[in-house]
Amino acid sequence: MSTILLRRVPVDSPVHRLWAGTKMIAAFLLSLLLMLWPSWTVLSMMIVFLIVIGVIARLPLGTLPRLPLWFWALIAAGALINLPMGGAAVLRYAQVVVFGFVLVAASFLIAWTTPMSEIAPALAKLGAPLRKLKVPVDEWAVVVALTLRGLPLLLEEIRVLRAARKLRPKDRLLDRATDSPVIDILTAAMAVASRRATELGEAITARGGTGELTAHPAVATRRDALALALVVFAGAGAVAVDLLI
Repeated sequence: MSTILLRRVPVDSPVHRLWAGTKMIAAFLLSLLLMLWPSWTVLSMMIVFLIVIGVIARLPLGTLPRLPLWFWALIAAGALINLPMGGAAVLRYAQVVVFGFVLVAASFLIAWTTPMSEIAPALAKLGAPLRKLKVPVDEWAVVVALTLRGLPLLLEEIRVLRAARKLRPKDRLLDRATDSPVIDILTAAMAVASRRATELGEAITARGGTGELTAHPAVATRRDALALALVVFAGAGAVAVDLLI
């Protein structure tokens, strides 16, 4: 997988300057539209819309993750499983796969254009009305922010551990039955994750606790309202085109 996964691409663009909450609302509206109107026309127009957003955000092609061959093999296997059920089942399967890709691409666009430090304050602000229902909004926002921030570190650590294991000298006296690369990497990853969690907890405590992660949220501006209006217009236009066709 690409090392750009869930990391902000350091370029300046109108998409990067938008509030994080605006991008999350836009992704929610996009997913809601595709759940209620998952036609091929709407899916195609939303794919084009996301490509245009990526161009406006000035994201290089190297940002896209390079998916392994086994992933595409699983996608093809799913199509073969649905093949005996008829062409309609295969088309439905393809529609679901494309739907998933669109939602994942929308999520990645948020990660590639938004600093991870802005996710927790935006989530806390969007979920502010739920505080009246005694919902732990701030705690949920902190968990999401720490997960998004820690996942790239975990992936990088696994790459380092895998490379280190390949360079480890082979011991012929070692029983091959107990020499499992998966178990070795998972055990080392758990140890590294525990050490990272301890260091991260100490750093958060030294900076005033988890409340600092959700403090000082950014404020939406006119450009955020314009961006949401463009998202709504794109979704309504896609539905209108589908009805005309």
